Amino acid sequence: MNKLRMVGVVALTVAGLLGAGCARGGGPAADTVTPETLRAHTEFLADDLLEGRAPASRGSELAATYIAAQFRRLGLEPAGEDGTYFQSVPVVGKTVTNSPRLRAFGRGRRLSFQYQNDFVAETDLEQASLAVRGELVFAGYGITAPEFDWDDFKDVNVEGKILLLLVNDPPATDEEPELFGGKALTYYGRWTYKYEEAARQGAAGAILIHTTESAGYPWKVVQSSWTGEQFSLERGPNSPPPLPLKSWVSREAATKILGLVGETLEELQQVATRRDFQPIPLGITVSTQLRQKVRRIASPNVAGLLRGGARAEQYVAYMAHYDHLGMSQAANGDTIYNGAADNAVGVAALLTIAEAFARAPQPPQRSILFLAVTAEESGLLGSAYYAQNPLLPLAQTAAVINIDGANTTGPTRDITVVGYGKSDLDGVVEAAAGALGMTVKPDQFPEQGFFYRSDQFSLAKVGVPAIYLDPGLEVIGKPEDYGKQKHNEYVANDYHQPSDEIKPDWDWSGTVQHTRLLLDIGWRVAQQRELPRWNESAEFKAARDASLK
Repeated sequence: MNKLRMVGVVALTVAGLLGAGCARGGGPAADTVTPETLRAHTEFLADDLLEGRAPASRGSELAATYIAAQFRRLGLEPAGEDGTYFQSVPVVGKTVTNSPRLRAFGRGRRLSFQYQNDFVAETDLEQASLAVRGELVFAGYGITAPEFDWDDFKDVNVEGKILLLLVNDPPATDEEPELFGGKALTYYGRWTYKYEEAARQGAAGAILIHTTESAGYPWKVVQSSWTGEQFSLERGPNSPPPLPLKSWVSREAATKILGLVGETLEELQQVATRRDFQPIPLGITVSTQLRQKVRRIASPNVAGLLRGGARAEQYVAYMAHYDHLGMSQAANGDTIYNGAADNAVGVAALLTIAEAFARAPQPPQRSILFLAVTAEESGLLGSAYYAQNPLLPLAQTAAVINIDGANTTGPTRDITVVGYGKSDLDGVVEAAAGALGMTVKPDQFPEQGFFYRSDQFSLAKVGVPAIYLDPGLEVIGKPEDYGKQKHNEYVANDYHQPSDEIKPDWDWSGTVQHTRLLLDIGWRVAQQRELPRWNESAEFKAARDASLK
């Protein structure tokens, strides 16, 4: 049997098993999950017509309208505000309008760095112009974590200073192999946390040092993600303090800045791994001036509800973000960041799962919420707003199943659970995958902290048990390293780039497999008697316990 025929037979077998698994007990209509349906939704959402689906743009409005129309077609109840499918998310958009320079002065020498090429910058402040100047202080990883007995600040006053910070967590050691999760990145390693902590410390700014190894992606991703209009949620009385300067610098620029005073990045990285580390004033002054256009606008989450049976007042939420980066600087002549893999195909999976549930011969025991959220690429804003302004009670939300991307490389023998070990949802995934002859694996790239980089994190923080599946890497009929190779190619070439478009070699039978597995997982959660639970070691358990009291 030739390889093409073998792969086709295997894919059909997997599809048949998935269909049989979902059909048990009058379950959802898995046969509605087809390559044609998934591709049709993806092609529309990733089309140039939608101009990259930036929040609060014409393309984003088209995408939201399309999703709501699909929910209406399927007969889902409007679960948004005022009897609509929409939840308005108030955001502030800020666009840098000048070409700022980052200037550094130390030991009588001056350096000047170019915007985009060497650094990017934005601000939490909403004023039209801003000048930031301050002493540069190296604050290691910028972490205050009492549970790990770690404090990079040691009560040193950094108010008004500009902090130079490393991304990620301090590395584990032989003596403490599980320090900050061991190899796995924790939230303390995320850039969002670094800026939050810098603001709490009263700093005037924070500059993160980018390396491809520490960030998990090349500098061009920072350039595409941190230029153009940047969004944040409207500030309220419970918002964290604003940070005047939020910046990244390239490794090359950081090396030159430190060279002004004879420091090296490698030496500072080594010092920062020690528990007795204290902030180091560098004897360098840095400054920049930003001019920006500010607008207040809304961008919607889109929500549809399929009413359940005996436990209809409890909910299983499927979630996928529909935004991407919009239009920006040209790359090889292309200015549209279509976001086909990130996340048009994920929304296609969500819509296809909704159709399978809607066409089921009988409803599930729990109700199913289908939630397409906005502004994920801007810092999980749509899901964060939902978490603080839920359309349905969070205590009655059994679980959230987030879909951020889907398998387009072909059917696999395995599936990856990002955040494996955090909740008993692992057992549900194992049962559904096991019925298909698939094995479940923990995160294959734990150092990149994917659990804290997608929308399920927003709901996990307020206690809702959450899972997020990454495609498996053992692609049937392909060489052993094929799956990892395709993942690495995507990160290196297409992630947050205009080239994230539907590729000729996408294997939609892999997308069918991934989607049907998600469908079966949701059905099982909707049918099981007990609510899912966080494991004792999960950092989100306390929030769930408090919500259930």
